[in-house]
Amino acid sequence: MQKIKIGSHVKMAGKEMFLGSVKEAESYGASVLMLYTGAPQNTVRKEIKDLNIEAGWEYAGKAGIEEIVVHAPYIINLGNTTKPETFELGVTFLEKEIKRTAAMRSKILILHPGAHVGAGEEAGLAQIIKGLNLVLDENEDDVFIALETMAGKGSELGKTFEELRKIYDGVHKKDRLRVCFDTCHVNDAGYHLVEDYEEVLRQFDEVIGLNQIAVIHINDSMNPCGAHKDRHANIGKGYIGTDILKQTVHDERFSQIPKILETPWICEEGSKEKKIAPYKEEIAALLNKGDSYGNET
Repeated sequence: MQKIKIGSHVKMAGKEMFLGSVKEAESYGASVLMLYTGAPQNTVRKEIKDLNIEAGWEYAGKAGIEEIVVHAPYIINLGNTTKPETFELGVTFLEKEIKRTAAMRSKILILHPGAHVGAGEEAGLAQIIKGLNLVLDENEDDVFIALETMAGKGSELGKTFEELRKIYDGVHKKDRLRVCFDTCHVNDAGYHLVEDYEEVLRQFDEVIGLNQIAVIHINDSMNPCGAHKDRHANIGKGYIGTDILKQTVHDERFSQIPKILETPWICEEGSKEKKIAPYKEEIAALLNKGDSYGNET
């Protein structure tokens, strides 16, 4: 039986940098991890030589972690047609993030496709395609861009499988594209994962292809199907519930796909500050087929 690839988002900070990321993932019982190469809200980045990559991978080998996933920062918006400087920043910074992902020895860079910020879906999708072509046409790194399925809040694109398909169709190097399937986002976008898991996957397979899924974000949702809110809930504490998330984790079609938790940190008893990572307990519960710790909405 193959080991399920499951982990969570972890920090990369301080003196240890990537080494610290791997140690954090190990403490959760993870076999994979996801990280940002710097703060997701800005362009401040340490030099690659300062990321402690060699020491991190040496420790990873002992910890049984063989794969990592990188997430591009939120500030990249390739869909913006109203502010040229925002689009140009997105293109330039995505180019740098691909280089950093390759240096981290990751094959996958997750990217939020972008938002049209009022210009309309057609204009936004065309701009995303333009941006990806500007980046990928000149890039030869062995890194896939995994477009994330989005919830559809505001003007963000990628909320339907068809929108992602349109991006694929317009990109010259479409073999460099993949998808990050986020359970919370798919639910919030209006796909009935809970009521008909297999039908949702059939639709995805028909439009894009299940073989294009490179990462799965395992998140419960604070909101019902079709809410377009994008607020993650802890496993079993939202509208998706434990059963479907376990089904996804144990689905043999995704046995080689990294599953990454991005669920909220939790509070100590009597405190309102979220200081406790839930990932050790959530990973253990998801891996245990017979375990059930409640579906709450």
